[in-house]
Amino acid sequence: MEIILKEDIIGLGYKNDIVNVKSGYGRNYLIPQGKGVIASPMAKKILAENLKQQAHKLAAIKAEAEKKAETLNGVALEIAAKVSTTGQLYGSVGVNQVAEELKKLGKDVDRKIITMKDAKTIGDFVALVHFHKEVTVEVPVKVVAENAAELKAAAEEEAAIKAAADAKKAAAEAAAAAEAEEEAPVEAPAEEEAPATEE
Repeated sequence: MEIILKEDIIGLGYKNDIVNVKSGYGRNYLIPQGKGVIASPMAKKILAENLKQQAHKLAAIKAEAEKKAETLNGVALEIAAKVSTTGQLYGSVGVNQVAEELKKLGKDVDRKIITMKDAKTIGDFVALVHFHKEVTVEVPVKVVAENAAELKAAAEEEAAIKAAADAKKAAAEAAAAAEAEEEAPVEAPAEEEAPATEE
């Protein structure tokens, strides 16, 4: 069914967009919540008239969104999270943490306009901030280990234990090889055959 959106819904569309949705989603969620109306021919006509009258207002909204987007130019986030020795995060890093980090930098961004695939490992990710349907900003997000020192110590300890075990194993193998060499019977050298003489 066709719906005219009354507000921005990230992943579906923006205010005044006409979108196709499953009828259950439209009737049971969008319309009762006041997030959309059925796109009847009359509603479309009213929408077109409103958009014509609001053209200057919409341009101002876009300009405002562009101004906000500029404040995020060059912003890169580093988020520390607890990590297991295998490099997996305890939990994940998502839009809530991104919004919190932006707030710490004095950038008040509503988490509802941020999209990012949840980070479950350390590494580099990208959060998208949707200020307007034509204005989106990419914010690089680097997820680092909060307990890096602990992890390093654990990895070094593990490496030391492994090295000791490998040395012990190598020594045992060398001893076994030496023992086997001692026990091996000494073979008498084979007698050389005399060359056959021609008669």
